[in-house]
Amino acid sequence: MSINLKKGNSFNLTKNQPGLKKIMIGLGWEYVSQRLDLDASVFMNGKNGKLLSDEYFVFYNNLTSPDGCIKHTGDNRTGVGDEDDELVLANMDLINPSCEEMVIAVSIHDAEIRKHHFGMLADAYIRIFDVETQTELLRYDLDAEFGGNTVVKFGTLTKKNNEWHFTATGTGNNKGLQGLIDIYA
Repeated sequence: MSINLKKGNSFNLTKNQPGLKKIMIGLGWEYVSQRLDLDASVFMNGKNGKLLSDEYFVFYNNLTSPDGCIKHTGDNRTGVGDEDDELVLANMDLINPSCEEMVIAVSIHDAEIRKHHFGMLADAYIRIFDVETQTELLRYDLDAEFGGNTVVKFGTLTKKNNEWHFTATGTGNNKGLQGLIDIYA
C-alpha cells in the first residue's frame, strides 16, 4: 500500500520496509502547454552536505555512481506517455558508507533560453518503488507552487542511525541545475 506524503513529511524506509534492498525512484509530469525537457539528478552527499566527489553527482551525463549503487536509466527528452518519465535505480546495499544524504532533483534543460518553468507542468510527482516486491512504497505529488522555478528539489534520502528516511522536500528556485551544483559541489 502506497503512502502519499505532503511537503515536509518524512518516511523511515528502513523501519517500515525491513530488508529493502533495491528501489526505483520514479519521476513523472505532464505538460500544460508545451513540451519541456526535464532532467532528474541525484547528489550523493557526505556528512558535510557536499558531494563525496564529482562522480557522485548522477545525472544524464554521468549515469552511474562510482560505487554502482545509483543508476540513472537515461534522459527522457520528451516526457510523453503515462507513468514515470525518468527513473533512477538504487541498490541500498551498495551505497558508499560515507554517503549520508541523497538529494533528488529535477531541472528544466535550457529553461532560461526557452523561458520554461515548472508552472508549465501538471501532475508532477516522485515515487519510491520496491523493485523486488513490485510495490509502490510512497508517492509525493507536487502541486503548482513552483510557477517560476526552473529546478525543484523533489526529495531527500537521509541516513540517520543507519536507517534511511525519505523526506518530501518540495523546494524550488530559478537558478537551474547549476544553482544546485553550486550548493552541493
